[in-house]
Amino acid sequence: MEPHEPSASQPDTTGLPVVRLRPKTDARAIRRGSPWVFDNELVVDRRTSKLAPGTIARLEDAERSPMGLVAVNPSSRIIARMLDRDPAATVDRAWLSARISRALALRERLYDAPFYRLIHAEADGLPGVVIDRFGDAAVVQPNAAWAEVLLDDLVDALVEVTGVSTVLKNATGRARSLEGLDEDSRVLLGAVDGSVPVPMNGATYMADLLGGQKTGLFYDQRPNHAFAAGLGKGARVLDVFSHVGGFALAALAAGAESALAVDGSAPALELAEQGAAASGVADRFATRRGDAFEVMAALAEEGERFGLVVCDPPAFAPNKPALEAGLRAYERVARLAAPLVAPGGYLVLCSCSHAADLARFRGACLSGIGRSGRWAQQLHTGFAGPDHPQLPQLAESAYLKALFFRLDG
Repeated sequence: MEPHEPSASQPDTTGLPVVRLRPKTDARAIRRGSPWVFDNELVVDRRTSKLAPGTIARLEDAERSPMGLVAVNPSSRIIARMLDRDPAATVDRAWLSARISRALALRERLYDAPFYRLIHAEADGLPGVVIDRFGDAAVVQPNAAWAEVLLDDLVDALVEVTGVSTVLKNATGRARSLEGLDEDSRVLLGAVDGSVPVPMNGATYMADLLGGQKTGLFYDQRPNHAFAAGLGKGARVLDVFSHVGGFALAALAAGAESALAVDGSAPALELAEQGAAASGVADRFATRRGDAFEVMAALAEEGERFGLVVCDPPAFAPNKPALEAGLRAYERVARLAAPLVAPGGYLVLCSCSHAADLARFRGACLSGIGRSGRWAQQLHTGFAGPDHPQLPQLAESAYLKALFFRLDG
């Protein structure tokens, strides 16, 4: 800041603080829809650095032209998140209701039952906010400071728009820690009594909304479950990193001969078994708890072969520094999984790491398949379902990839 330049964060006539881009920051990307401003792109003077995390401010470019409303968190590398391109907007309960209503209209067009991701963060105009709906219950992940500050209004708007009677806050995950937020998960409204049955792709899944991973279920894989299920008809299926049985239960509902679910979490496998019972396929379903890499190696030693093998691991490359190690892990998954596929069978390899783009992920998978001595045809590339819309200006919103191969040799 020049010696006599007014502070970038001094309040404007409406009482909101003003934050300003640095002179060399390219404002065009933000004007074209990029939702994030990083700390090296903003004038961070004494006033700005003292703004409370979650403060709503007006963003200006270096020439002081207004750009919109942002949520500021001086504690985060993403120091400002675009909330509204209209600098005159008011972010309140009515504003939140309008955003949720818009998202609900899309989901009701897509699905005939209220089981879906209702809010997919920036892609639905609520930066850092994830809301998954489970019938009359909803799980909110307020992964940005502004959403934590406005959590009461957010919940009120959610109930007003959707009519849900139970709302839970899930405070786990890396995103909240990067924002300097707590890990206080709890029930905000209503009550939860046990796991919740979720109908999807002809199967019934059991979601633990309080103690499960993320919000309790991964809706993003829904279309990939369905495509894989078609390949698994009449086949023995192996679902590795299965969580609550996502691919296995869909395959059994579509007519698979049997399915084995492998995961390191006993509670997840217990939920998978409950889902198999609720789906009426328990007699064709089995589980095996253990380290996925060790179990795949053991199955190969036992001479096991499956008509469909699916590997849906956690994010091995959650950020750019972890990319190379993550790609090696994906290659190892492919190398261990490929020998378990019967000749002419199918292999599905998934990644939820946004840092590993499709080309790098596919390269790692093909390297692993090749090292196993198998020959592959790629049949299909799957992505997250439409309840996880992508924001074209934010690569992180296009994180999920599923590669479908047919193997011979």
